[in-house]
Amino acid sequence: MSGLLTGTWWMTQRRLSALGRNPAVLVMTLVQPMIWLFLFGELFKRVVELPGFGAPSYLDYLVPGVVVMNAVSLNSFAGMATMDEIERGTLNRFLVTPVRRSAITNAGIVEQALSTAFQSIVIIALGWAAGARYPGGASGLAVLVAASVLVGVVLAALSNTLALLLRDRNTIIGLNVMLLLPLTFLSSAFMAKGLMPAWIRHVAAFNPVSWALDAGRAAMAGDPDWGSVALHGGWLLALTALTVALAILSLRSYQKSQ
Repeated sequence: MSGLLTGTWWMTQRRLSALGRNPAVLVMTLVQPMIWLFLFGELFKRVVELPGFGAPSYLDYLVPGVVVMNAVSLNSFAGMATMDEIERGTLNRFLVTPVRRSAITNAGIVEQALSTAFQSIVIIALGWAAGARYPGGASGLAVLVAASVLVGVVLAALSNTLALLLRDRNTIIGLNVMLLLPLTFLSSAFMAKGLMPAWIRHVAAFNPVSWALDAGRAAMAGDPDWGSVALHGGWLLALTALTVALAILSLRSYQKSQ
């Protein structure tokens, strides 16, 4: 275990050092969530007047949706970094070192998790500056950030798995683009469940994006529903463990093929 932690620490430091040399990436990828936040926030602000919406302000409702959807879009293409390392031969060089294989996988996931947490906090701050309010306080916001990180880790692990198994950029991009819209609009990111068609509600119940949103919104309410937080957070944790294990197995499969 100590070897795994030490290997993960050093491999994560390597990735964070690379990110520190190009911090503009984190800023540029915030452009899209800012458009969602300010454009959608103004465009659909009167939707709360519909009977059954259940939120006093659309901006209050939208901020968790933007936080989680940013985590999805940020992490869906995490496999591109793995593809870069495969093509440069960097990954193969690491595979002949004593570092644990799971540490190599964990490093990329930890980097994505830290980037997701940072951007989630920025979006929450921007939402507050625009007029959003968070009755659940610091604990509710912490749950929202944690939920966004977990769903981001799920997508990052799956993206890395695709990169290790398929090793083709075009296929990975195509699959991610194909999944991005269903994950977004078959969830409660931008519309209350009570106003969705019945079939979309049923699909959203199995969507991990909705699990993250349900956990975050339940914790951010004036009277937090911690039972809902535990239920949906537990599903997310289980899925996170499964996808990370899958990414580690994919790396071992890649190593055997070399």
